[in-house]
Order: sequence, then C-alpha cells, then structure tokens
Amino acid sequence: MVMGELPENIDLAVIGGGVGGYFAAIRGAELGLSVVLVEKEKVGGHCLNYACIPSKTLIHIADILYEIKNSSKFGINASGTIDPKAMYRWRMDVSKKLEDGVSFLCRSNGVEIIKGTATFLSTNSVQLSTGVNLNFKNAIIATGSEPIVLSDFEIDGKTVVDYKQALMLDYIPKSVVVIGAGYVSVELGNLYSKLGSEVHIIARSDVLSKFDRDAVNVIKKRLVKLGVTIHTGVNPVSHDGENVKLSDGSEIHADLVVVAVGLSPYTDGLGLENTDIKPDERGFIKVDSKLRTVNSNIYAIGDVVGEPLLAHKAMRQGVIAAEIASGLDESYDNVVVPAVIFSDPEIGIVGSVEEVPGIKVKKFPVTAIGRGIAFDETEGFVKMAYDSDNVIKGVEVVSPDANAVIAEAALAIEMGATLEDVADTIHPHPTFSELIQEVAAAALGRPIHFFYGKAT
Repeated sequence: MVMGELPENIDLAVIGGGVGGYFAAIRGAELGLSVVLVEKEKVGGHCLNYACIPSKTLIHIADILYEIKNSSKFGINASGTIDPKAMYRWRMDVSKKLEDGVSFLCRSNGVEIIKGTATFLSTNSVQLSTGVNLNFKNAIIATGSEPIVLSDFEIDGKTVVDYKQALMLDYIPKSVVVIGAGYVSVELGNLYSKLGSEVHIIARSDVLSKFDRDAVNVIKKRLVKLGVTIHTGVNPVSHDGENVKLSDGSEIHADLVVVAVGLSPYTDGLGLENTDIKPDERGFIKVDSKLRTVNSNIYAIGDVVGEPLLAHKAMRQGVIAAEIASGLDESYDNVVVPAVIFSDPEIGIVGSVEEVPGIKVKKFPVTAIGRGIAFDETEGFVKMAYDSDNVIKGVEVVSPDANAVIAEAALAIEMGATLEDVADTIHPHPTFSELIQEVAAAALGRPIHFFYGKAT
C-alpha cells in the first residue's frame, strides 16, 4: 500500500514506532490486518536508538575496559586504553543495524511505515504530517515517554544533557554530575566511572529509593569502590556552566551535567481532544484489561499507559493489543513484569520480596556459588518470597547475569510454580542460575551450599 492524496482506509493505525509500536504493527500484519505504522523519528524508538540498547552497549564496553585494567589478580598483566570515537561509532552502528532490521521485518510483513506524526481528527481518523488522512477501524497509541526536564537546568546538548544525549558522546568527560537517583542514574554512574570520569550522583533522598535496601546497599558499596560520590538528601539548585550548586551550599565542578530525573508520557500533538480520551493528572492514558481506552477502537500501550515504564512490558502489550484489534479474545493479564538494573552487580526483580503476613522470604548468598568464586564476583544474593503453599511470589537476584537469571523466576511466578518445582529442576553447573535452585532448596529446609545453622 502506498499513501496517496485521497483518504486511506486501513484496519489498524499504530502511532509510535518504538518497541511496543512495531511489535503491535508486525503482529497485526501477521493476523491479516492492513497496518500503517507512524513514527516521527527512527523505527525502534528510544529503546533501540537512544536508551536500552545504547546504554547496555556502552556498559558492556566499559565493563571490558574495567576488567582489562583490573585483571592482574587472574595473572593477566595488561593496560587498557579506549578510543571514544570508535566506541561511539560502535554504539551508533548497533542501533543502525537494529533499526534497519526492524524496518525490514515491518516491510516483509506488509506494514506501511510512514515517517511523520499523526493527529486524531476523530475516533476513526488521523491526519498525518505528510498531509494524508487515514480512516482506521482500530488505532493503537504507542508514543512512549520523554525525559523530564528541570527548569533550572536547561538542556543545551553540550554541558547539560538528558540521558539520551549522555549515551551519544564521542568523548569521555573528565567530570560528570548525574542529577537523579533512579536506575538510569546508577547505570550512568557505573558506565562513566569505569570509563575514567569523576562521577557525582545527586539524590534528593537516596539512590534507588524504591528498591529493597539490601540490594541497594550492595550497589552503593560498589559505586563507592568505583569512585562514585553519592550526595544524598540534597537538591541541585543551579548550574553556572562549570559548577553545580547544591541545596546544602556546596558546589561540584562538572564538565557534563546529566539530567535523569524520570520520564513523562508523550502525548503532545496527538489531538486527543478530538476523541473522548482524557489523560490523568500525570499525563497517562487509562486503559482496561483489553488495553482499550474509553474509545473502544483506540488502544494504548507501553509507557503512555503508566508504570512500569519498561520496554518489555510495551512489547507484550503491543502483541496483545494487536491480537484484540484483530478479533482474538485476549487480555493483558500477566501476573508480573520483571525489571533489571544493569548496575554492578546487576539487580533483577520480579514480584515482591517483602516479608508480609502470609509470605516468607529466604535469602542465599552469591559467595556460596562456584561460578561467583571463580569469577571473583561474590557480592550479592538471591531472595525468594513464597506463601504457605510454597507457591513462589517474588524473586530478587543481585549478581552477575541477573538479567538472564530473573527470566526463570518470572516464568515460575506466571506458571504458579512452587519451591519444589524449582528446587527439583536440574540447573546447569557452574552458572549463576543455580542461585534460584539453591534458594528454593534452602527455603524447603534442605540447603546444600550454605549453612544456616542446625535446625532446632
């Protein structure tokens, strides 16, 4: 289908070509719908081009550099240097390959990609910035989110940047001040400290304030070891181009200031006033279990519908929304959404590990795992929460490879698995995945690699 001058009639209009949007578009096309995907910038959105993939690419590079410089304990005598411009080229090439791959998949499935914006004219039509009007049977809003700005720290793209711009540097700043205390700030702190920058994190209360303190304490200890200075209980006040002034009167020199204080849903220019959709006080769009808005033929997915603001949630919702739009009887009824912080060590969390009435929690240390000792990566632990029937309700992993290990825990919770199910499943050795098996066995009172004391 090629867009012409006359109004076009299609089955599904997907507004926003990020991970949620392109998942929806491809799934809709697989189910036989005529699909148009509208994206104003790059297909793949923030995740592929500015956030998830770039940050993990750069973190991997920084980890390699750090390991080279600290490998003498393994008998390796080496010194490491880095070419920031080559690092930048690699980061950009990775995003370009993925963007091209997604575009190819869309085209191969018959999805029409339109570069531009879309504004609702009614509950059944949108106007594209290209001048074409689309009449649709169903539409999916997948416009994502944008970094929150601070009034006293205007983003100039040079000395003050947002988290996206901080991942597009072709140089390594001597000193970096990160404003914010969420997972993005922690990841940036790890990244730039390992690349050789002097890093300061400014936290209004504390870093990762919404996370389990046992986990946070491990991460903070590691950040300090890497040379990161964490300023807690203070607010940034101003920036004069060279120094950041804090609310306690102190000043920090900064070659680069990164504003990473969170995300807000992006609905600018959508023309929602021409529909019945009214975002809440925070700007999020309310949907039901079918991901429908108040207009039953308009769906919304991903960051624009609220927490958690995670790419993999958007992916799942994109598939479900497309399937419902095609007539399938589906619902977004996932029990949990796993989350990962690519800190050092990593944190993987799914469900809750809070010990409340009716829920018990068992903890097992990474120091008891053979792979951790072999790699000299022994900081961390795993926690598993379970109910009176031994059904697993939550898991937290603080260790290397937590990003992969937590997937098993998510599957276990979705399937209603018990401690016995996990403990009696053979796990490969030596791996960090054994943490899940070991903590389940320990919760059953039969630990092997850690001594909790004799039962009384």
